[in-house]
Amino acid sequence: MKYILSLDQGTTSSRAILFDHAGAIVAVAQQEFQQIYPQQGWVEHDPTEILTSQMSCAVQAMVRAGVEAQDVAALGITNQRETVVIWDRETGKPVYNAIVWQDRRGAGHCRELVDAGAEESVRARTGLVLDPYFSATKITWILDNVAGARAAAEAGKLAMGTIDTWLIWNLTHGEGQTPVHVTDQTNASRTLLYNIVEGRWDEEMLRLFRIPASLLPEVRWSSEVVGEVNTTHGLAGIKIAGIAGDQQAALFGQLCFSPGEAKNTYGTGCFLLQNIGTGFLQSKNRLITTLAASANRKLEYALEGSIFIGGAVVQWLRDNLKMIGSSAEVELLAASVPDAGGVVFVPAFVGLGAPHWDPHASGLIIGLRRSTQPGHIARAALESIAFQVADALDAMQQDSEAGTGTKLPALRVDGGAAVNDLMMQFQADVLGVPVLRPQVTETTALGAAYLAGLAVGFWSGPDELRAQRQSDTRFEPVLDRGEIAERRARWTEAVKRSMGWTRS
Repeated sequence: MKYILSLDQGTTSSRAILFDHAGAIVAVAQQEFQQIYPQQGWVEHDPTEILTSQMSCAVQAMVRAGVEAQDVAALGITNQRETVVIWDRETGKPVYNAIVWQDRRGAGHCRELVDAGAEESVRARTGLVLDPYFSATKITWILDNVAGARAAAEAGKLAMGTIDTWLIWNLTHGEGQTPVHVTDQTNASRTLLYNIVEGRWDEEMLRLFRIPASLLPEVRWSSEVVGEVNTTHGLAGIKIAGIAGDQQAALFGQLCFSPGEAKNTYGTGCFLLQNIGTGFLQSKNRLITTLAASANRKLEYALEGSIFIGGAVVQWLRDNLKMIGSSAEVELLAASVPDAGGVVFVPAFVGLGAPHWDPHASGLIIGLRRSTQPGHIARAALESIAFQVADALDAMQQDSEAGTGTKLPALRVDGGAAVNDLMMQFQADVLGVPVLRPQVTETTALGAAYLAGLAVGFWSGPDELRAQRQSDTRFEPVLDRGEIAERRARWTEAVKRSMGWTRS
């Protein structure tokens, strides 16, 4: 068996990537799917479309490589994390659309719980803050608003899962087969229902959100065989051996195995994670603590800064303002001017994530002049991504230095927008530390592949993975620190305005 197949189910598209033993990409297939916006602040997906697009990509990647199931040692799954599906155990049909991590309909519920004094207990148990970003309020909403859902759930007739669970249930639900209802530690840690200190579903959190325990999947390690595919032509018999939420998979794919090592993924949002080892550390700076993917089958932790709008700001320039024809054109447009010309762009289209956690913040662009060109706005959009990452990293450094004494030596980067050299250079300038981009930027899928491969002995261990890493592209900070300080001060003032702290 020569390959590992990775299913990378993301927010806007499903992908499948086939890796060889050297960690090189052999074949890729990708398919976008519909984004559903029933009303302002609501974001949904069709679970069936997610499933069919993901299975189609898996088969396409295999066909393109001329690979058959017997050539694949294992399959790894990585997924958009907090997005949830609830379905009927007997029919397998969803009772409602998947509610996406970006969805804000639970903001009022979270505010009620914060006002009731629940957040301290929630953070101590789950490592998370009370925000509609996470899964629990989405689950409660479905149970309370879909006719018959709560009664069916309390009768044990429904199942719940993040997208990894939904895919595995369907991959293993062949004729005459009992489907596997599982998730892994990393995805469970994003629900507001999992006690990451004790490694179990938390009864107090279930009571707080009024969620029946019968809905929940079994929690397994990120690197272990949980079943095998028995439903999809061309994939039958392949072992499912790796599961991790997309950001934890990227942290693993970047080989950030030691405390202090960190990565940032530039996708639809931006997600900054730093390995903090085996000790639970509660952030004092409005970050979250999450479980990292572990090949050692022990609880390992990471601090995370979740930024809701990263590469999505480039899509906004393309789709809403029609400034570019494709996302790839943004770098050329931004490079048409020497700087942002005083323009500051805060892309708080769905509120602000870490370290602000303000679901009511709104986007703004300030500093416009008669001389402002499209290039200035494009450059400010790219800089907004780097500034948000810097805000989250500042908070992370304060936490990690206080807790573990570790300082960030460099930031590893990946994701679609990481190929933008202009933005990566500015990111290094803003942070004041080197930015390292790997040769294979698909580290989310690669992390899931690593986890699956380690579980079945395809790779011997972390040392073998490190030995085969190729050299990184390195971006060193070059801008004057005084200039950076001035620009960050303007950014900070703009963020305050977006949150309503000051009036323009």
